[in-house]
Amino acid sequence: MIKFLSALILLLVTTAAQAERIRDLTSVQGVRQNSLIGYGLVVGLDGTGDQTTQTPFTTQTLNNMLSQLGITVPTGTNMQLKNVAAVMVTASLPPFGRQGQTIDVVVSSMGNAKSLRGGTLLMTPLKGVDSQVYALAQGNILVGGAGASAGGSSVQVNQLNGGRITNGAVIERELPSQFGVGNTLNLQLNDEDFSMAQQIADTINRVRGYGSATALDARTIQVRVPSGN
Repeated sequence: MIKFLSALILLLVTTAAQAERIRDLTSVQGVRQNSLIGYGLVVGLDGTGDQTTQTPFTTQTLNNMLSQLGITVPTGTNMQLKNVAAVMVTASLPPFGRQGQTIDVVVSSMGNAKSLRGGTLLMTPLKGVDSQVYALAQGNILVGGAGASAGGSSVQVNQLNGGRITNGAVIERELPSQFGVGNTLNLQLNDEDFSMAQQIADTINRVRGYGSATALDARTIQVRVPSGN
């Protein structure tokens, strides 16, 4: 299947304006990214974290984490912390992502933290829409913004309460895929066009043999995969 697809995407489709590759005009149905999301804590901030008296969920999360590590915080303790922030973590799981592969993550403050600069994201499970954990994120955050204050004045360039961690998550679970199952695959046009769908089908038929491809509608071309590919 992979060998056949590699050969297929190199075909040229002649249009009135120019010759374009099939892979520039279409995508393979079912081959796409999937969104992941998680909730976690950032620590190590230089006094720019959440004001915990105003963000009780930060304190609750911290207490839960400490409890899991075997540390008990006495009931009623009012922790005045400024170096911790509650964050949402998002990432995209690529098609054919494999266990152990790393992906980038985006970290965004959800409390009243002033800046995430210099912070470290603690281990955060990233889940899909099915509530299954697909990756674990952790690492030092790179913040693209900058800010300074003096004499009662302040200046800020871009946002400080969000950042990225390059290769910050490790894939722990692979998405189930039906790609390669069966003897057909569907190509989807980026834009609906009956004429273009038929041109692509005709081009594939000329190269691979009549009956290899059929334009199902204005967006979809079904391609038969020869056995052994």
